[in-house]
Amino acid sequence: MALGQHRKILQIVGYQDSGKTTLMEQLIKQATKEGLRVGTIKHHGHGGVPMVENSKDSSRHEQAGAMITAVEGEGTLRMSIHQNNWQLAEILAIYASFPMDIILIEGYKYEHYPKAVLLRTAQDHVLLQQVTNIICVIYWPSYPLDSSLTIPAYSIHDETQYMEFLLKEMRGK
Repeated sequence: MALGQHRKILQIVGYQDSGKTTLMEQLIKQATKEGLRVGTIKHHGHGGVPMVENSKDSSRHEQAGAMITAVEGEGTLRMSIHQNNWQLAEILAIYASFPMDIILIEGYKYEHYPKAVLLRTAQDHVLLQQVTNIICVIYWPSYPLDSSLTIPAYSIHDETQYMEFLLKEMRGK
């Protein structure tokens, strides 16, 4: 099965502090409440290696040089895989073997999956020219919304409206 044929992929993009993680949480909660199986991928765009717990055995394995480490307990598997660089396609290939209905991706602005773009300030407008496959814009009151925008645009305070739109997209309807 080619990824994306039988499951939806939706990206949430925007600059730092635009509300991406909060929107991801809202979408995950609502989608799982509706019975959708959700996987997520977050791009750590702040530089450096994402934090790990240093006191656990799997972290000790990792620090000793293991390329892949995993720990399982009570049905939860936590995995860490190291290589020089990860492309989103490689991560999605790992996800392909899991039974998910939707994959939500936070970040990876320049990939070509359908995206919701969060805009907080006038300077954020450049994102609309830089990214592709925008399905909607969610804007803050501090963003001067351009009335000539041809894609759906929702105020960050109109949660019911943008959640309804995004959930419909996630269901594939």
